[in-house]
Amino acid sequence: MKEQPVPFRGISGSTLKLIAIITMFIDHAGATVILAITRHPAIIADPARLALWRHIYSISRSVGRLAFPIFCFLLVEGFLHTHDIWKYAQRLFLFALISEIPFDIALKTGWYDPGKQNVYFTLLIGLLVLIGIRWITDNDSRNLFLAVIPIAIGMYVALKIDTDYNYKGVFLIAVLYLMRHSRLYQCLGGAAAISWELPAPLAFIPVYLYNGKRGLKLKYIFYWFYPVHLMLLYVLKTYVIPALPL
Repeated sequence: MKEQPVPFRGISGSTLKLIAIITMFIDHAGATVILAITRHPAIIADPARLALWRHIYSISRSVGRLAFPIFCFLLVEGFLHTHDIWKYAQRLFLFALISEIPFDIALKTGWYDPGKQNVYFTLLIGLLVLIGIRWITDNDSRNLFLAVIPIAIGMYVALKIDTDYNYKGVFLIAVLYLMRHSRLYQCLGGAAAISWELPAPLAFIPVYLYNGKRGLKLKYIFYWFYPVHLMLLYVLKTYVIPALPL
C-alpha cells in the first residue's frame, strides 16, 4: 500500500526560533564580516568584486530584517505561557548585560558605546510593557484604553536609551500582544507596525503558520547564541578578514 503523505501541521516555536536565529546571523555577518570585506584594500582595488560584495552585503541586511519581528512574536508567546514572568524578565536583563560588550565591539565603535543598547534591552522593555498592560486590563477589562500609559512609557525609555529598534520595537511588541486573539489580525497588525523596515513584514508569513507547539527544547540557545556569535564575528572582522590575501 502506498504510504500517504503527512499533512502539513504548521511551524513549531522552535522552528520559528531557528528561522530568527539564522536570519539574525546572516544580518550580523553582513554588518561585520561582509562589510569588512568591502573595505579590504584588495576588494576596493577591483570595482567588479567590490560591487559584488556590496550586493551581497545588501542582501544579507535585507534577510536579517526578518529576525526581529519573529523574536517579538516569541516574546509575546513566552509572556503568555511562562510560569514565572519575573524570572523571565531577570533572564532578559542578565543577558542584556552579558551581550552589551559583544554588541558594541561587533556592531558599534568600541568596547563601550553608551549611545546604543542591544536588542535584549528592547525585549526587556517590551516585556515590562506587557506586564503593565496585563495588570491594567486584569483589574478591569474596560480599562484597555489605559494600556497606552505603559506603552508610551516603554516607548519613551527605549528611545531615550536608544535600544536596538528603540520605540518602534516596543510598539511592535505591544501590537502583537493586543491583537493576540486573532492570528490573522495579529500578523496584519504586526506587519503594519514594522512596515517601515522592509522586508520585515514577510516575517509574519512563518508566524502565521505557527501551530502553537513548543517543538524542540531550545530555551537557552538564543540567550547564549546572541553574545557568542557577536564575539565570533568581531574576531573575524577585526583580525581574520584584514589578514586574508583577498
